[in-house]
Amino acid sequence: MSRQSAVSELDHLDDAAVFRQLQAAKRAAAKDLLRDPVTLARGLDQTYRMRPHLRVIGEALVGLEAGEYDRLLVITPAQVGKSTTVGEWFPFWWLCVHPEDRVAVTSYSDDLALRRGKAIRKYIGEYGGEFDLSLLAGSEAAQDYDTTRGGGVRSVSLGAGLTGFSVNLLVVDDPHKDRQEAESAKMRERVHDWWSSAALKRLQPDRNAVVAIQTRWHPDDFAGRRLEEDGRLEDGGRWKVVHLPAVADPKFGPDPLGREPGDPLPHPKIPTRNRRALRAWWADVKKTSSVRDWHAIAQGDPQPAEGALVSRDLLRAIRDGITVVEPQRIAVSIDPSGGGRDTAGIIGGFLGADSRVWITHDQSAAMSSAEWSRRACMLAHETNAAVIYVEWNFGRDMCTLAIGTAWKALQDEGRIPKGKLMPMIDAVHAKQGKLLRAEPVAQQMVEDRVRLRGMMTDLENEWATWMPTDSDSPGRIDASCVLVYGLIPEVNQGAIVHAPLPTSPQPGQFGRSGPGGGLASAYGRRIGK
Repeated sequence: MSRQSAVSELDHLDDAAVFRQLQAAKRAAAKDLLRDPVTLARGLDQTYRMRPHLRVIGEALVGLEAGEYDRLLVITPAQVGKSTTVGEWFPFWWLCVHPEDRVAVTSYSDDLALRRGKAIRKYIGEYGGEFDLSLLAGSEAAQDYDTTRGGGVRSVSLGAGLTGFSVNLLVVDDPHKDRQEAESAKMRERVHDWWSSAALKRLQPDRNAVVAIQTRWHPDDFAGRRLEEDGRLEDGGRWKVVHLPAVADPKFGPDPLGREPGDPLPHPKIPTRNRRALRAWWADVKKTSSVRDWHAIAQGDPQPAEGALVSRDLLRAIRDGITVVEPQRIAVSIDPSGGGRDTAGIIGGFLGADSRVWITHDQSAAMSSAEWSRRACMLAHETNAAVIYVEWNFGRDMCTLAIGTAWKALQDEGRIPKGKLMPMIDAVHAKQGKLLRAEPVAQQMVEDRVRLRGMMTDLENEWATWMPTDSDSPGRIDASCVLVYGLIPEVNQGAIVHAPLPTSPQPGQFGRSGPGGGLASAYGRRIGK
């Protein structure tokens, strides 16, 4: 063999080895991409923005595929990437792993479901070849298509189109169109009936999994009913729940991201490290949302609209940020955390020259005694409060000691001037029963003796959702009751014969421009002085 022929054969052998290495590297890269749906999306789509909450969702989707559970519910605010991740990339990833499976993607409308189906088809066409996944020739309709490996995808609205289609993976993406539909008992029942009569009947025995993603609207919406009927995984039920509120709150249990109370949720369009921008974004969402929408849509915590002590209409009616009134006595009230509740109530306000209590500040939050005492002292300093009210019944001596210690520490730090006297601490005797405590203050709201200095989202939500049958009342309610009792003690001297019905302002009750006139309510006859 000539030297030239030998060199040519050697080159050929080198090329073959290089090709094998490249193929091996390609297979390894493909395998690495299939680690989870989020890794796949990030590796194939340069516009996909990785965020910590999407990693948590991706890990939960892997657990669903691995059979650790067969029902997964993902609850987040709108527009944070959950639908793209779960409704588009996850079905594509699933077909790459199980090319013989049948996937159904459903939503409240054909248009939304079709959008998801088109995206999955696009991914198969562009990237499927790397994973031995391709569309069957002649089966390329956007709503219903098959793969060469026996699998397929169907994209339809809830209540239609699943007859005759076997399902291994069911994706339920936003089962309710909006609040109006979610609050309609008839429309909710249509969704629940579809789940029972159609969705569950199409799932196959060899492999079946369901993932639902939604914005919460109503306590009895799709997610609410499923959790009520089937229960949560950690409670011995069936549904694995990934609940990621816009702002971390201990009331929901351990945060999936390990956030501290009050920490913001990441957003695909805001760098995760830019916490200031994240806080500002969610603060603006909260500011521009109604009380009810913030807690349902952003926090994933819908509250019932009926049966509360006061109505949202009344709370809107007593908001007043423009009336000029001279403060006669400025105060801060505290309901310390405890009794199984982490939130400490801190409310600021004053008794005006108009004989009304004006609630001006709500700085309640989940805090330790060291934290709430410092915050209360700073609020008292900033508002020039003459008195700090604490509840006589709970922790009176502890509160007094904590406030005194905090005031001195803040003076030592230079945050409060050395020569400024600490406000008087006054213990208020509040009624022991939660209902007996809250009812007289609710009555004062109706009689226009209590007003809010503008919108106070969390305070209003607690008042508008707390039920007389609830065993405990939130810290904001208790602190605002202590404030009213401290500033107008006569409110605490009587009693109400029976629990009032939820009350809304009647036409003309507060006049055309807002509260005013102090009309009495029909809450019930008061007894005692």
